Amino acid sequence: MTDGNYFQPAKRGELHELKEELHSSNKEKKKEAVKKVIAAMTVGKDVSSLFPDVVNCMQTTNMELKKLVYLYVINYAKAQPELAILAINTFRKDSLDPNPLIRALAVRTMGCIRLEEITEYLVEPLRRSCKDPDPYVRKTAAICVAKLFSIRPDMVGEEGFIEELTTMLSDSNPVVVANAVAALSEISENSGRNYMKNILNAKESNVNKLLAALNECTEWGQVFILDALAQFEPETPRAAESVLDRVTARLSHANSAVVLSAIKVVMKLLDKVTNPDVVRAVHRKLCPPLVTLLSAEPEIQYVALRNIELIVQKRPSILASEVKMFFCKYNDPVYVKIEKLDILVRLVSEKNVDQVLSELKEYATEVDVDFVRKAVRCIGRCAIKLDCAAERCVAVLLDLIQTKVNYVVQEAIVAIKDIFRKYPNQYESMISTLCENLETLDEPAAKASMVWIVGEYVDRIDNADELLETFLETFHDEPSIVQLQLLTATVKLFLKKPAHTQDLVTKVLKMATEETYNPDLRDRAYIYWRMLARNPEAAKKVVFAPKPPINEDADALDYNTLDRLI
Repeated sequence: MTDGNYFQPAKRGELHELKEELHSSNKEKKKEAVKKVIAAMTVGKDVSSLFPDVVNCMQTTNMELKKLVYLYVINYAKAQPELAILAINTFRKDSLDPNPLIRALAVRTMGCIRLEEITEYLVEPLRRSCKDPDPYVRKTAAICVAKLFSIRPDMVGEEGFIEELTTMLSDSNPVVVANAVAALSEISENSGRNYMKNILNAKESNVNKLLAALNECTEWGQVFILDALAQFEPETPRAAESVLDRVTARLSHANSAVVLSAIKVVMKLLDKVTNPDVVRAVHRKLCPPLVTLLSAEPEIQYVALRNIELIVQKRPSILASEVKMFFCKYNDPVYVKIEKLDILVRLVSEKNVDQVLSELKEYATEVDVDFVRKAVRCIGRCAIKLDCAAERCVAVLLDLIQTKVNYVVQEAIVAIKDIFRKYPNQYESMISTLCENLETLDEPAAKASMVWIVGEYVDRIDNADELLETFLETFHDEPSIVQLQLLTATVKLFLKKPAHTQDLVTKVLKMATEETYNPDLRDRAYIYWRMLARNPEAAKKVVFAPKPPINEDADALDYNTLDRLI
């Protein structure tokens, strides 16, 4: 029978036919019947009523049939726990079979049956399998210990399985070592007790055992071992350098997961290295694999870029000369482009700022709105980061405002507001250009930024009262961010030009206290009103107080958070 025929629609009386076939003396017929049962189970049909009949087929030397029966038992053991226990004797018997494949299959199946009633029967076969002469059985047993922990954590500790896994770290077979590391790491994560870290830091020889297995195990085994090595805390710089020498070879691996895990280990150990020549040499080795990851599929690129952003925050010199690698390609998905923009800003310097600005200006004319907005914001961030390039950045932003593209203009105004905060009284000449675009503003952030600019330079804008009145026409419809800025800007206007703006400030204060349900707005209005009535000089000190400094690193992660993420 072909594989497709097992998935044909069910016929009336089919379960009865299957029951008879499962008890057939013909081995081939019995195997075909079990295949039909598994096929029915796969497509969601309830065949749990056949549990005792399928379990009856376990007594066989046919490996294929045994695997199918075990698969069925794993699936329906929870629904039929009493009957599942009846299969225990067969499992225990199979765990002593001369064939290592059957021994491993029995232990794996018992571990996959997530029933507490079965775990006590699993202990002895599992302990025996941990010391089995065949590595295939041992590597299966290692994973089975982690499965047992998820059902009965107390039993793993009481029965000494942590010690068994620790012993397996010295196994001659690298796959067994990798599985033992995977099991210990999972148990550490779920128990809150970092067994893996304690084992590695107890003896340096334990680290050497993992490094020896690293070159010979599978690529996913390498990932487990490398992730474990990231927890190693060398006591001396020499110990850190020794591990680095062995791990850096993994940076050229074809599997991106192995490369990223190796980078993680290298970044952790670099903190312990004191020799600047060694640090520079490792930096040179880190650069090519990071660049190579940017040639992979977009999904892998995204993961790599998220990691690279953390790396350049901690060690920007690694990729300082590779800024061109983060220029966006026409066929990059938008989520990749946006990540690249963040990294470009992190890497921008006096040497490459002209290149970066040229790219960002080009991006600001693209068709994807989100990407364009991000590019404009990045131009503003470059101005804040580099004092020497601020004037060039402002010139680019003014050019973009001249395009009259609505969302570009609004994003540029938000960026310019931050530039005014960073460099007060330096770029006032552009205020008239900004004011020409007042009528096109419809986004809260852009409106709030423009109102802040008017309020901040109220004594230098002749028609500031008229500009604010334009916004006040829709005061009740504005979001709170705009209302709060309008309130503060109007108070600033009154304090600078009290003779002509008393009616205006009274009108705004009344609206903010009597015609709003927003407690933040109302409270701020009351505070201003009382200060203006009792002590206008105190009000001046409050609203014209020095602003806290703004810098590009404001969104950077603190050292401890960065260290944990890397």
